[in-house]
Amino acid sequence: MDRGTERDAPPRPGAETGETAEATAAGRIPLAVVVVDRDGLVSHWSSGARRLFGAAKDEAIGRSAVDLLPVSGVLPDPDGIGPYGAYAAYDSLGPDLESSLDGRLAYPAAGRARLGGPGRGRHETEVPASGGAARVDVLWWAYPLVGPGRERLLVLAADADGLHPADPEHPDEGAQDIAFERIAPGFALHTDFPGADDLARRLPEILPSMSVDEGARIVGQVLELGYPVLEFSQNDRVPVTPDWGVPRRAERRARRERAARALAQGLPLPQDLRDEGEDLEYAAVRERLEFLTEVSGRIGTSLDLATTIVEVSKAVVPRFTDVAGTYLREQVVAGEGFPEGVPDTTTMWHRVALEHTDEPGRWDDVVPVGEAMPFPAHTPFFQCMTTGEPVLVPRISEQMGHAIASQFEKRDIRPLITGRSMLVVPLKARNVVLGFMILLRHPERVEFNDMDRVTGGELAARAGLVLDNARMYTYQESVAETLQDSMLPHIPPRMAGCDIATRYLPGTLLGRVGGDWFDSVKLPSARTALVVGDVMGHGLNSAAMMGQLRTAVQTMAALDLPPAQLLRNLDDLAQRLGDTYLATCLYVVYDPIASELEIANAGHIPPVLVRAADGRSELLELPTGAPIGVGGVPFESLRVRVAPGDRLVMCTDGLVEVRGEDIGVGLATLCESAAHPAASMDDACDTIIRALNTRGGRKDDVALLMTRLTGIEPADVAEWRLTLDPAEAGRARAVVREQLHAWGLAGLADNAELMVGELVANAVRHSHSRPLDLRLVRGDTLLCEVDDDDHDLPTLLSAGPDDESGRGLRVVSTLSREWGTSRTKAGKTVWFELTLPRR
Repeated sequence: MDRGTERDAPPRPGAETGETAEATAAGRIPLAVVVVDRDGLVSHWSSGARRLFGAAKDEAIGRSAVDLLPVSGVLPDPDGIGPYGAYAAYDSLGPDLESSLDGRLAYPAAGRARLGGPGRGRHETEVPASGGAARVDVLWWAYPLVGPGRERLLVLAADADGLHPADPEHPDEGAQDIAFERIAPGFALHTDFPGADDLARRLPEILPSMSVDEGARIVGQVLELGYPVLEFSQNDRVPVTPDWGVPRRAERRARRERAARALAQGLPLPQDLRDEGEDLEYAAVRERLEFLTEVSGRIGTSLDLATTIVEVSKAVVPRFTDVAGTYLREQVVAGEGFPEGVPDTTTMWHRVALEHTDEPGRWDDVVPVGEAMPFPAHTPFFQCMTTGEPVLVPRISEQMGHAIASQFEKRDIRPLITGRSMLVVPLKARNVVLGFMILLRHPERVEFNDMDRVTGGELAARAGLVLDNARMYTYQESVAETLQDSMLPHIPPRMAGCDIATRYLPGTLLGRVGGDWFDSVKLPSARTALVVGDVMGHGLNSAAMMGQLRTAVQTMAALDLPPAQLLRNLDDLAQRLGDTYLATCLYVVYDPIASELEIANAGHIPPVLVRAADGRSELLELPTGAPIGVGGVPFESLRVRVAPGDRLVMCTDGLVEVRGEDIGVGLATLCESAAHPAASMDDACDTIIRALNTRGGRKDDVALLMTRLTGIEPADVAEWRLTLDPAEAGRARAVVREQLHAWGLAGLADNAELMVGELVANAVRHSHSRPLDLRLVRGDTLLCEVDDDDHDLPTLLSAGPDDESGRGLRVVSTLSREWGTSRTKAGKTVWFELTLPRR
């Protein structure tokens, strides 16, 4: 600042002499510094406060600030011509400072007033010529303190008469030349402060118009006197603080504060305050909308329910509240549906998130995340969940704190909640309460009000919709997974001439549910059909399509259609079902007696065959074919010779395909990992999964089917050709008995002989011209088959006492482990199985 233009403040009539007068004459105004604690008692009283207000430090510490500070002055004079001239229009500290002292204002406030009279200030003994008590023109600032300590409010005050000429006739003249005030804080109470030189050099960085020498002077004074200093300038016009010398502005501030108090208390505004109220309401609404907009942008970034819960909790702490606990209905957490209607006292609520600004760990042991509990009818939480409306508790009383704590059994939650302001807001969507949030503010923070209740309700409504979207996504995902799991077969680990192991991995990034499937189907002559398919797309629709196509494959496989013909029929079916039915499919028929594979492919990745003889793996080269549903493309099949011990690996492209990588890399890795020795089929599958699933970038689901082709030895197969003579039934019984004795299965001979006689007799009766074929196969079970040239499949009938037919299949159904019929090219096959005795 330019000290050459600084105006000295002349002493007022009756002003003190000595240090204070000297400081005033030099243009430096001491500040009164007062700190008020949470109980409204003075905890700090500076020497400037003693000089300005007249009370010694020992008298002030521990006393009520309201008794010491000028919180009630002359009421405003609407005409502006009161006993103190133009100042009378704002001649009271009352509304502003009193509101700050009792905690009703959470933002900085400032004001101007005159103090004096009996019991008020340092001039109580000075009597002017008029006979009344002398008055002191005071500027004051009040700053709320937020933190863990007990201090709540910092009050600064200064004698304003030193800032302008004290002209009794024109007390306000010169006030508008005071553009701003500078406050230099005191750092110590002694002059040998080690950082004084450095502080003097840095002060011009904060106050650019000040020279280094001037900074050294001010710092020396601060360190010597031990209290802050307020300096003024007539030249610098920087709007750092309001112009206290303009009565109209002070009057405007007073009206705004009156309007703010009325709005906070829900009172109607007088006519003279409606403009101010509208301005305040507009500012408050705009701030709330900005907050809601910001929160809306921070939540709902994911459809994952757990992530959404955390986002909602963190969005409100600490800006809107200090503690946020989120509770959801048990069924929401589990991803299930729940009964319609209003929740009751038996409804279980899971605490899914807790965010707070307290010291770490303070809440964890008392209210751990993951706990489930009901809430009784007399609590604010029950009121919120049943009405679906926010519930405001300005302060939690001791009685309410005890009632809430009773729900937490042996844990005492009262120290955490008593004295805090609480707002309970419902999380609901589509008129259904999904949960609620408990919001708590620290006792020193401004309590929740009606506007906060509206804001909290709007926030909860938006959060409820986001949570409901995540819940619905989770629920749909769960339904699709359940549907897919129900459609995926439970393949037995052992079938005729082969061992089977499977793996299914859900998708990751694109959705957990897809249309991948695998299957195995028992075929006549001890053969097995092996299937792997992949419906294009993800989600519930893909899972449903997969179920339809899998059922169709099972049905057509039971007809013993050749692989190429089966895919042709499946393609026709997909086109009839709709244009969206597109899938790839690999269909393999394994004949363990002939040691042969017959394979047909519809746009699927080829299988890998691992040779047992040398451990070599190869990617079988097949006619690719178009995907199922394209239509108009022929399918071809390929026969491949195999040996006992060979392994066939079939999978979907999700296992080998990674974004940004050639699929050939994945196929090479598949061949290499499939050839790795393994102690069991499950270990072999795990080896493949580890090799291919750890590369990263996989998003599709995976189906893996591995088959070890053990084959059936020729010595375990016996075949006979029978003529169409009814006497062949007796011959069939004889050869079967003889063969079973040869295999050491004499215990099965009686039942097997009886059932074979019935099947041969039926075949002789219904066959046309071709001889019959009788076959016995010893594997994991004893399989007996009878082939004829009749295409009509027999059915199980309920034979009456007088019926001459229908009893044969009833006997077979009763005595066999399993039986069935299937069509062949030449006619049909009727078969049954018997369980082998344990060895």
